[in-house]
Amino acid sequence: MIKINVKTKDQYEKLIEMADNAQASAVVKKLEKDLPYQILSCRINNVNESLNATLKDNDELYLLDIRDASANMSYQASATFLYIKAVHDVLGQSVNVVINNSLSKGLFTQIKTNGITDQTATAISWRMQELVNEDIPFELEELSASEMLERLKGDNSIQHQLLKSAKDISSVKLYRLDNEEEIFYHDLVPSTSYIKLFEIKRYKNGMLLRLPQPTSPKRVPPYEEQKLLYDAFSEATRWDRILGINYASDLNKKVLDDDYQELILLSEALHEKKIAEIADQIFSSGKRIVLIAGPSSSGKTTFANRLCIQLKVLGLKPLYLGTDDYFKNRDETPLLPSGEKDYESLRAIDVNLFAKHMNALVSGKKVDLPTYDFIDGIKKYGKRIASVENNQPIVIEGIHALNPELTKDIDEDLKFRIYISPLTQLNIDPYNRIPTSDARMLRRMVRDNLHRGYDASQTIKSWPLVREGEEKYIFPYSQWADVFFNSHCLYELSVLKKYAQPLLLEIQKDSFAYPEAQRLLEFLNFFAVAQNDSCIPNNSIIREFIGGSVLV
Repeated sequence: MIKINVKTKDQYEKLIEMADNAQASAVVKKLEKDLPYQILSCRINNVNESLNATLKDNDELYLLDIRDASANMSYQASATFLYIKAVHDVLGQSVNVVINNSLSKGLFTQIKTNGITDQTATAISWRMQELVNEDIPFELEELSASEMLERLKGDNSIQHQLLKSAKDISSVKLYRLDNEEEIFYHDLVPSTSYIKLFEIKRYKNGMLLRLPQPTSPKRVPPYEEQKLLYDAFSEATRWDRILGINYASDLNKKVLDDDYQELILLSEALHEKKIAEIADQIFSSGKRIVLIAGPSSSGKTTFANRLCIQLKVLGLKPLYLGTDDYFKNRDETPLLPSGEKDYESLRAIDVNLFAKHMNALVSGKKVDLPTYDFIDGIKKYGKRIASVENNQPIVIEGIHALNPELTKDIDEDLKFRIYISPLTQLNIDPYNRIPTSDARMLRRMVRDNLHRGYDASQTIKSWPLVREGEEKYIFPYSQWADVFFNSHCLYELSVLKKYAQPLLLEIQKDSFAYPEAQRLLEFLNFFAVAQNDSCIPNNSIIREFIGGSVLV
């Protein structure tokens, strides 16, 4: 017998005895009645593992449900494999499937065949449920990269191109589900019976594979139309085709051939073109209050400044300000149930003062605008006395800018709303996508280190609270926007790797941040490093994170 110390996110802790060579899944089966949510993966001695991992005496086993980023990716990857298998069973093995991007609390996928209908979606869903009921194991064969390349010899597949171009990939996880065989870069759950919750819905020219979320582990959330987001991803796809980059291997080839300078300049030119188009829309609308919101590390500050420049090109004289300057003084900041100060919610903003100042500016009055001192925790006055000429816009940037409560006392006809976020349409291969939240965390990690002196573990520690705040206070209002700006730079992961990889490698195995650091390092392994980033313009959104910006 062996002794295992079991822990969970919910402060559950128990010392149990198991048979020699027991797998983590056996522990889960023994304790599942004590646990609030389905366990999907685990950490053994602070290392991410699948539930098929074998335990040793005195191991510390940390059980993970969908609220953990690693476990969530395991569920997504497993559900994706189940979906691919069902599509092939229903429509034939020769039908190609592509997992495009996140959308409507799930994954937007495309099936490359004619005649996809609602009945097709129903048939795929039924077949998936049959496979779940059969409890078929996901069988793993782990191969070295060289062994996998040998198997793919003479094959010009995307997987082959990736393994040739991404020199940091040392091993490959080849999974089998019945007669289906695919490469996945996340640990899968032990068997199909773990995929208890999913929904298949036909949408536009594809299918949605809708899944439970970290905020709703026990159900698939109600469907919400996200047309603005769909259009933004569609535009990103068109941009990628213009630039000739569809998968990580395409980007890697450019980097390895030292042929990425034009890619950078074209990517930046597409951004500038889009910003100019948005400025034209604002000019034509005649609206005065331009509201810009988006999640952390979207590049809001750079975008807002570049938008102001484009508005000036049109002959306007915009006033730019941020909602952060309207934080309540620190001694007035509301508290969370835990007793910590709540800086993420709208309650932290002096909404009444903000509305009073905006209405005064629109009326042509001079206003003593506050500047928030983050060291002293107070608003300071006298540094910025401002007024706005008749019919000139005020550009306002902040995480709550699209929340109607912030501007409820401002005339609705004055408002033009912009939502900004980096939405990558670049994927690793047809079945393995790049999570937008991972790209944003890497941006924030690099910026935190450069501008705030934080190490990577501090960014990792704060990220769950940041994500929780986004789910509550930012994402629900994205559909209020008049326009969406995708701030993703197609080349950015090759550039960010140069800065983020050394920070992540500094995190030691005994650190709480180690498992997440290892997950991010594995993610970065897909990309070649763009060592020379001198050709990135000094007004680029990426400069906000890696330094050298003339706007931030």
